Amino acid sequence: MIDTRVHTSGPRALPGGHRWVVVDVETSGLRPNAHRVLSVAALVLREDGSIEREFSTLVNADCDPGPVHIHNLTRDRLADAPRFTDIAGELADILDGGTLVAHNASFDYGFLDAEFRRAGRPIPAQQRLCTLALSRRLELDVPNYQLSTLAQHWQVQQLKAHDAYDDARVLSEVFVRSATMAESLQLPLPVVNCLSRKSVYPDSVQRVPCQWKNPGRLTEAGLVQGMKVVISGATTTPRLTLARRMTDAGLDVLNSASRQTSVVVCNDPGVQTAKVRKAMAEGIPVITEQQLEALLVRVAPGESKAATVIDVVPQQETPVTAAPTPEPQNWALQGMKPKLWSGRRVLLLGGTHLEAVLMRSRIAQLGARPSLNFTAAVTDALLLEGADADKRLSRVRGRRLPVLTPDDVNAAIEKGVVPAHMRTESRLSAPVLSQGEVIDLPAKTTRWSVNVAWKAEATGDEFDVDVVAFLLDGNERVDTDVDFVFYNNPAYDDGVVELTIDGSSEQSVRVDLASIPAECERIAIAAAIDGDRTFGDLGAISISVDSESGTAATAVLDAGTTERTMVLAEIYRRSGKWRLRAVGQGYDDDLAALAVRYGVEVEGSD
Repeated sequence: MIDTRVHTSGPRALPGGHRWVVVDVETSGLRPNAHRVLSVAALVLREDGSIEREFSTLVNADCDPGPVHIHNLTRDRLADAPRFTDIAGELADILDGGTLVAHNASFDYGFLDAEFRRAGRPIPAQQRLCTLALSRRLELDVPNYQLSTLAQHWQVQQLKAHDAYDDARVLSEVFVRSATMAESLQLPLPVVNCLSRKSVYPDSVQRVPCQWKNPGRLTEAGLVQGMKVVISGATTTPRLTLARRMTDAGLDVLNSASRQTSVVVCNDPGVQTAKVRKAMAEGIPVITEQQLEALLVRVAPGESKAATVIDVVPQQETPVTAAPTPEPQNWALQGMKPKLWSGRRVLLLGGTHLEAVLMRSRIAQLGARPSLNFTAAVTDALLLEGADADKRLSRVRGRRLPVLTPDDVNAAIEKGVVPAHMRTESRLSAPVLSQGEVIDLPAKTTRWSVNVAWKAEATGDEFDVDVVAFLLDGNERVDTDVDFVFYNNPAYDDGVVELTIDGSSEQSVRVDLASIPAECERIAIAAAIDGDRTFGDLGAISISVDSESGTAATAVLDAGTTERTMVLAEIYRRSGKWRLRAVGQGYDDDLAALAVRYGVEVEGSD
């Protein structure tokens, strides 16, 4: 019997050089800028994974506690709890010099960073590790990466979900086991420098969904429900108060001006802010706060929104045989005929760049997923000429993994021959998309994470890769520069589209499709390599499109040679549905040139 398992038994020892602090927070909502921490726990781990020091408390933020049905933190429970300013000193002492470990670490770090800033002091943690990214790097055999699923996978008892202390306790066990597996696979841990490209979210107006259609630009007839309004510059009435009044009147208040903006409110248009310049360029009316106050006395009724969807026809798309249905368990292959090698993860060793590209393409054509690293999920190794020089070959043999040759791949493609060891081991899995292939995303799921990863290198040899997103109109152009999401502008509309850097070779673009404005017809997700290195140097790029319930599809794109930028995937509207396409279109120029092609105004460009 072939043993493909990775064993993690024996003495536990966390990697040295870090002071690991496992953290969990419960919050009143999803956005650090608008919501608050209600409970926090922090556990300092010893080298053997045991708890050296612990801290846990409720926090009275004097706010609406939000989803009480999830965290059970009512106003009454929080009434006698300390304020964050009261605990900031002790929590800072625990975090100082530590590497913060959390599940979806950008979320926990973002909330703690915001609370420390409100308390008038910087967060002392300078590094973080995301256990969700670590689990993806390991390619654990799990249906999704929720903490409860990982706890079950690692046989860790979860006593009270969404309790900060118990979640931190469970996560500490998950982290220790995951780190031990990473060590056995010789995979570096995805530690991120928090101070690198750190972006502080400015105070902004929280977008409230508007039930009225946009009637267009402001005219002499006055305001109409559904008009899109943008505030620019200082206001006499506090901005958030003014925004709430307009929202209550049925207006759609946004943070950035676009061609769809009905009116810009600015007390001093002569200042020429970016919003005012956009308004002048597009012929959008600009009014003062005093004029707005007069107009708010009477706002005409608007037209209720109807469920209309713009039909977008992408070019040169190759649809998958059938679209997945939105069932919670194994829905990705419901109604689809599994391919010959479905469920397999194949690690390729040796070969030239062109040989590797051809073999990965054929592996994906067979329904298997090419693996970029030697991970827990690898089921087979494909050996090309020169594989003997790859240090991973000894680990392949140590795990007694089945070994494939190019002849096996060609026989499967040309004659439908399935190697004997695969005939009883094929597992249901998300479809593997080849370049140009398309699937429909399940309508019942609106929150997706497009996770981009590449080969994990040893510390100090990482590629400087930037993953970005463009929100595009029907002409495949951004409406405003805010529609370009990148490391200096990591969130569109307070998190409707958001970039997170989860590891040294993992970045994600998270999308809430339910909140995407109607004028956005397509979201293009791309990557750029800084400096002189190219996608030929980087190698294959892995894409996984996930929701909380599971993975919709994966793709591996590796046809790059001299390109420095590449459009990886697109999410677009068509025939009443959101669709996903694997793209893989590369360009030899840099990120600035790619942004200009999509209509972004870049300093120094024409």
